[in-house]
Amino acid sequence: MSDIILQNYPQSPVAEKVRVALGIKQATWRSVEIPRIPPKPNLVKLTGGYRRTPVMQIGADIYCDSQHIMRVLDGRPGPTLQPQVEGLIWCMSRWLDGEFFSLAVKLVLGSAGDALPADFAEDRGRLYLGPDWVEKLKAANSDLPHYTAQMRAPLTWLDDLLSDGRSYLIGEEPGVLDAQVYHVVWFLRGRWDQGAAFLTEFENLAGWEERVRDLGHGTQSDMTPEEAIASAAAAEPAHAKGVAEGDPQGLTVGASVVIKPDVDGGEQPVEGTIWAANAEEVTVLRQDPDCGDICVHFPRAGYRIDLA
Repeated sequence: MSDIILQNYPQSPVAEKVRVALGIKQATWRSVEIPRIPPKPNLVKLTGGYRRTPVMQIGADIYCDSQHIMRVLDGRPGPTLQPQVEGLIWCMSRWLDGEFFSLAVKLVLGSAGDALPADFAEDRGRLYLGPDWVEKLKAANSDLPHYTAQMRAPLTWLDDLLSDGRSYLIGEEPGVLDAQVYHVVWFLRGRWDQGAAFLTEFENLAGWEERVRDLGHGTQSDMTPEEAIASAAAAEPAHAKGVAEGDPQGLTVGASVVIKPDVDGGEQPVEGTIWAANAEEVTVLRQDPDCGDICVHFPRAGYRIDLA
């Protein structure tokens, strides 16, 4: 099987979620460090415009969105990412990756206020808060007690869940749910100026946090962006072609489409032709002068597909 290549940067909480998943899988992988803010020219050569972190590459197949990345990882050799509750975890992750993570972003960005570098504030503000990010960021700064209370409730539930002595959130084996919650706790502790003090309330969660941290990130080695592009150019897309019956949008192989997140973060849509689609995933074929033929994969949930 081709190498797993993760396009990421060390400070990214969403990349940390996937790095923890790689640790649970005991995977061997290559790491390409990308810029924290655009432009990201080598990344978008592979994706066609998608710039969120992280992106996973396996040969000439490029996987966007952390939830989708973890679903693909779960199909590879190694321990499962969804012990006991297959399927349900992915439904739960829509809230964890959405409202739960958004609360953390509001706490981190809102508490930082004017201390944020202007370019970083504009990029992340629009990405996570939308076109009216300036007003929302000001509101987050003035409404920190409310957001703290909103974060305190689910962390209390999780702390209570762990009070029975279990090692991980759904039992004795770690899974994707641990990675998804951990990345928010990691973000709060490392990036919110009140995070460490706030988290002292949750004693059971602190022990769990240490156990998840001790899982590590698997076996990692560095790779340059140029090596990643060369790896794509040397491979062919491995994903099977075809659209499942009953597609609600009438997608067909070869149809020209544009794809973008269904929440406006000011991002460039990805253009390509349909290679494959089913209820969970859509794959587009695109060409790049340096990378050759590439398949870019997105989840259906959370993404808008329009005919070009």
